[in-house]
Amino acid sequence: MYLAGINSSPGKEGEDRAFIIEQGEGVNRISENLYEAGLIKSKFYFELHIWLNDKNAVLQAGEYALNSSQNIKEIAEIITAGQTVSPEREIKIIEGWNMKDINDYLVKEKVLAKDDLLNIAKAGKINNDFFQDAPAGATLEGYLFPDTYRIFKDASAQNIIDKMLDNFGRKLTEEMRADIKKQGKTIFEIITMASLVEKEVRSAEDMKIVSGIFWDRIKNGQALESCATLAYVLGENKKQYSYEDTEIDSPYNTYKYRGLPPGPISNPGLNAIRAAIYPEYTEYNYFLNRFDTGETVWSKTYDEHLENKRKYLQ
Repeated sequence: MYLAGINSSPGKEGEDRAFIIEQGEGVNRISENLYEAGLIKSKFYFELHIWLNDKNAVLQAGEYALNSSQNIKEIAEIITAGQTVSPEREIKIIEGWNMKDINDYLVKEKVLAKDDLLNIAKAGKINNDFFQDAPAGATLEGYLFPDTYRIFKDASAQNIIDKMLDNFGRKLTEEMRADIKKQGKTIFEIITMASLVEKEVRSAEDMKIVSGIFWDRIKNGQALESCATLAYVLGENKKQYSYEDTEIDSPYNTYKYRGLPPGPISNPGLNAIRAAIYPEYTEYNYFLNRFDTGETVWSKTYDEHLENKRKYLQ
């Protein structure tokens, strides 16, 4: 019965039909859509074939040219092999990823075969106007704008970087650039601050408050004491960092060295960039994120902050 089921087709005289699998659709939704489109006779045998052959993890989004004369086995092979009509594919770059995270993702997804993107990004040689105030030796860290992109399947690392940089240039509007200049800051400084804010808290509103706290600390000559910079230096996230961690001798250690770190530690999204440009100044001086809920807890005094650490981080 199983072999008969997967080798059957809706009709002998085939009809070509475009079939689209949306990002995130699972086998049940796909089988339902194939059945409604008249491309399979049995949802049950389609799903059974997918599960028995462990193909669920490789169902790929995209547009396919299918034919009603094709059987379930043939259709399954096409959509698990990603034989789409379009020569493009979709990639999703997450807010807060650093250059290595982006490179590793593209290699894992078989978009790139090696560390080409990381090597180009480390070189940091671009002519875009927004990069002109970056110091000598700056990499592209911070400028690879996180977003969902459609790229050609044979896109090179340089093609992908160009797309992300072009997107960054569009997102950083003329008004935003003018406001940065009015504040006496550089785009590089804003992106560096945004990269910290992106890694510290989640919501757009919290980002504005953290930005205000950090800019105030710089203004008052205080150390930023950003745990995000310790995570960057150590290469790992910890629930709490030790005194020894805060003493690590790195220019990116904002517990040890005052002011902004030498450059961005991640690639921030638009909310974080806006927060860095348009901070919200409050009476708060300290903050932490609860382990259980991720909620940001604010403090006005250091004693209050210590109490919150005992309450929420133990």
